This record gives sequence, structure tokens and C-alpha cells, in this order.
Amino acid sequence: MEHIRTPKVENVRLLDRSSGQRKVSVGTLYLSATHTIFVENSPETRKETWVLHSMVSNVERPPTTPTGSQLILRCKDFRMIQLLIPQERDCLDVHASLARLSRPEKYSELYCLSFNPNVNKEEREESWRFIDVMADYRRMGVPNNLWVTTAANSEYRVCDTYPSELFVPKSATPGIIVGSSRFRSRGRFPALAYFHQDTLAAVCRCSQPLSGFSGRCQEDEIMLQSVMKSNPGSDYIYVVDTRPKLNAMANRAAGKGYESEDHYTNIKLQFIGIENIHVMRSSQQKIIDVGELRSPSMTDFLWGLENSGWLKHIKAVLDAGVFIAKAVADEGISVLVHCSDGWDRTAQACSVASVLLDPYYRTIKGLMVLIERDWVSFGHKFSHRYAHLDGDPKEVSPVIDQFLECVWQLSEQFPCAFEFNDRFLIAVRRHVYSCQYGTFLGNCQKERRDMRLAERSHSVWSQLWKDRADYTNPLYKAEQSQSQGVLRPNTTAYCFKMWKGLYNRTEKSAPPRQSPADFLSAVREESQKLEEELTNHQERLAALTGKPITWKKTRVPRRTSQSWLRYRGPDPPTTYTYPITSPAQAYTHALASDSANRKAPTTDLALTLPLGPPVQAKARNPDDLSACSDLESGVGDLSSRSSSGGDDNKDPDSDEAAFTTA
Repeated sequence: MEHIRTPKVENVRLLDRSSGQRKVSVGTLYLSATHTIFVENSPETRKETWVLHSMVSNVERPPTTPTGSQLILRCKDFRMIQLLIPQERDCLDVHASLARLSRPEKYSELYCLSFNPNVNKEEREESWRFIDVMADYRRMGVPNNLWVTTAANSEYRVCDTYPSELFVPKSATPGIIVGSSRFRSRGRFPALAYFHQDTLAAVCRCSQPLSGFSGRCQEDEIMLQSVMKSNPGSDYIYVVDTRPKLNAMANRAAGKGYESEDHYTNIKLQFIGIENIHVMRSSQQKIIDVGELRSPSMTDFLWGLENSGWLKHIKAVLDAGVFIAKAVADEGISVLVHCSDGWDRTAQACSVASVLLDPYYRTIKGLMVLIERDWVSFGHKFSHRYAHLDGDPKEVSPVIDQFLECVWQLSEQFPCAFEFNDRFLIAVRRHVYSCQYGTFLGNCQKERRDMRLAERSHSVWSQLWKDRADYTNPLYKAEQSQSQGVLRPNTTAYCFKMWKGLYNRTEKSAPPRQSPADFLSAVREESQKLEEELTNHQERLAALTGKPITWKKTRVPRRTSQSWLRYRGPDPPTTYTYPITSPAQAYTHALASDSANRKAPTTDLALTLPLGPPVQAKARNPDDLSACSDLESGVGDLSSRSSSGGDDNKDPDSDEAAFTTA
């Protein structure tokens, strides 16, 4: 609280562009140790806007205008909140307070460590037990006669950024492990990330070797030989260096570099070309700028998108995962993945490959396990990369953002293969930045243990699981073939999209965007309500008549027609005769044919439900790549049917002009 100069300011105007707000709200601004809170003066609504200080990326103070002093809060979830404060002195105090509160200098200032964790002790302990990485390895069939657990890194003695429990080849002795770690950057020796039970191939990860121009290490060469021997079906392994080859060669001058195929006789080296964290940080800022454009022309939008290079980087990460997945599933070859230190690009490539290889990681809980294993447990530098504390801005980079976007791009190509929707991915990203829970604090497992996070904070996974109804994809069908086996995405340029649900948070005057998944969720919820209502009516009728209400089931053959081949919806556009098999179905049919029933009452329980005239579908050119659809699920691209963006003309009632700077 000592950093708060002015805890309360009245008659403040707020405009939250990210919520589609066009009219200014007038209210009172409060500053607490963890949140900025705005409360509207309107007695009818008294709407409250809460902004977590750790979610504030920066605070800008444009020049003072005749209407007051302005502050712009740019948040890490790409929200932009504008405040207009009447008095310049109050504005200076609020600006200074937020500048300090949004850049905590120690972990104890963060929200997740600012309250008493023993208030809900049992809930806290249960939240940390919810995800078990070792249980996931057992699901893969590890340990086995090829891969075993090692005590070499117990108490983090060999590598302090690795987890204490690791799986290595059965033939790798502790001496080989220690020798290999000394020849690897940061001591990050080859360890198992994923085991494919069908082909016995494995995905392993490590950091770059300290080879320089001609250095070699016998233990490290034996370690890679052991990885190869752990797959009986192959006589070599792929070593995937996720960096551009030029960058890897430059590291040789610093005594690092990459494996030489002359020294490692059982490897095939493959460079991918994912750029470093500095390039990615600059690229994301450009895509954010594109998302903030107000009513851009097509030229400005496409130029900005191309100039950012963001989708090119997303493609590079996805290509890395595709290469690894093909090697493991199709060729049956084990893969060793590394970048420089093995905690950024390596995590991206391994986790994307796991999503492609294993349907379990396409479920809500499976993705939680994957992030916990490949990112949290294996030492991704969360606190540095996402600016949890005030530190070197050059360490900040959107590494996990790119992984989550790769998953989103895959879900766009395979809409029935993922149990979760994009809200779940956005929620995970938000919690990575927010520090509301202790899951993503620190840079490695050892740091979290030393900070006693399991005793002082809660884990986010159990809370996300409780809210899973909000994150469920209604198109997901676990039994469909699309949801099983290996995903084989198309990574040509035209298949990548801008994730407007994440980046376009400042779209002005646009109508609410509703995806096909949102529409189906609403239909499902309404159907459930109707079923419950009909069940209640059935019980009341049974109570009044003293007789149970029974429903006669009649089998009616399903009509087929040529329109099925042209229609791209879940059911053919024709008229069906359905039997009544439930109270809810009877109620729905009764509503649809109410007028017909009044004219011609019938005792037959089979009703005819007109679904509308057949759709005259446009003839489809098989070479037209723009007409993308999921043929297996029968789900058409409904997003193109939504209304376009809002009117470019200003609303005459809009108060946005109050924020126009000089």
C-alpha cells in the first residue's frame, strides 16, 4: 500500500474499447495493492471494472486536454482501457502508482501470494494434486524395458532447471548422464518427453552441445547412441535443431553449436528455422498493432499482417511439430529436439508434436498435463518470458503464446478433434500472465519448491477444470476417426489465419462475434432446458391423471436424397418423418407442427417435421481451395455467414471524442 499515492479519485471517465464500449462511463477509481477498480456512478447498474495490476503491460499518459488528463492502460491480454481524470495532479499520482504497482520487484507482491493460503487449505492442497505428470508417463507405458526413471537428478544435483524425476534410456548409466550434462548447455542432458507405444519411438529433449568448432564428448555420444538403441526398430535418430542453421553456426564461435554427423554416427541432423525470442517479441508487437487498427483498409490490414511476420513464425513452429510427428508415427524413428538452452523453442516443438501424435492432449485435462510436463516441469522461464517481475525487457517473449496459437490453428483445421474451444486457450494464456495462481510462477521446478508455492498459493488447473463447461467444444466427438490417431495438418500458407479472438480486442462498434461452436452450445443449452421443462410437465400430467405417460417408439426409415451430397450441414436439408422417442422430442415436434395438428388431429405418434426446402447449393469446384470444410464431420464454415464488421461512421451519441488527444 506504500506505493499508492491516491487510493481514490472521483468523477473519472472510463472507456474500455475491448468490451465494445462506445460510451464513456463516469464513476470512481480505486487503487488497491493488487487491483485497479472502477465503479460506475449509475445507481441502476453500479458496474465494476477490475484490472489486475500484474496484467498491465504499460501505462501511457498523453498530453493534457481541456477535458482533463488522460491515462491509457495497455494490458497483457490486449485490452486497452482509457481513463480521463479531471485533475492533473490526481492523474500524475495515479500514473506513478500504477507504474510501480504493475512492475512488482519481488514475488511476495504478486496477487497469488498476497492472501492467506490456509483459508481453504484442503482446496489448495487438492489443486496441486490435480495434475500428475508421472501418471501421464505411466499412461504412455513408461517405465518399461527401454526407458527407466533415474535418480541422477535427485535434489536437482545434475541440472537445476530440470525436474527431479526423469526418464532416460535403460542403458544410460549415471556416469554417462553426468558426462553428457557437462557437455550440454545449462546441463540439460537428453531426457524423455514423449513415448509412442505403437512404434516404440520417442521424443527426447535437451540443450545445444558445447562443441564449438571441433569439441566432442564420449559420454554424450554414448548417450545419443543409447537413445537410438531404445528404439529397436531403427538404426539412427533424428536430431532436430529448431534454430536457423546460421544462428546455430554463430553459436560455435561462443563454444556452443550443434552436433557433428562425423562424431555422432547414428544421427541425421535437421534444422527447422524458428527465430529467437527477440524476433518473436518484435513480431508480436506488430500483430498487436494490426489488431488495434480502427476500420483499416484491406491494404493496410494485409500489409500490417505481412509486415509482422507473425503467421510465418507460427508456421515454423507448426512445421517443427509436423516433422517430429511424422518421424515418430510414420517412420518409427526417435527424435532428439533442442534449441539453444532447451526451454523455449524446444518446448514449442515437443508439445506441438505431442498434440499431433496423441488424442489425449487434445482433451481439456490432457492439454493441462502437456503444459505441466513440457513447460512447467521441464523449466520454461515463465517469470522472465512473461515479465512477472520487473526485470530485463529483452528476456520477455511470447513463447507459449505461439504454442497456444498453433493449437488454435490446428483446431480450425480439425474442428471436431479438440475437446476444448478457443476460450480455454485464451484462459490458459491469461493465467500465464496474470500471476493469479502459483502454477506459472518461477522459472523451474526447483525455484517453485524453494518458494514453497504449493503451501503459499493455489494451482490454476483445478479451477479451469471446474469451469470446463465454459470451455467445451460442442463439435468434439471422441469416437470419430478425426479425434483419434495422428493429426496431419496442411501447413501451406493459405491455411493460416489471424486469431482475431485474441488480438482484435479493440474492434469498435462491431456486433458480437458468434462462432459455430458458440451457436451449437446455445442450441444444446436450450434443448436441455426444454427437456427439463417437458419432464416436469410429464410428471404433472401423471399426477393429475393417475396414470404414467408412456411414449410409443416407432421406427421410421431415414430418407436420403442427392441433396445430402451437396449440403454441408450436420443433417440433409429435407423433410423427415421422425418417431417420438422422448418427451423432449415430442415437445419439439409438437411446436413445429402446431398449426397442422389443429387442422388435422391424428392419433399416430409419428409426426412429420418439415425442416425447410432443400438447399440449392452452389456448384463446387474441386480445385477451389478457398471453400474449406470438414468433410468428415459435415461441419461447414459458418463463420463466413456472420455479419460483417460495424459501421465505420461514428455514432452521434458516442462519447469517444472526449478521449481525442491534441
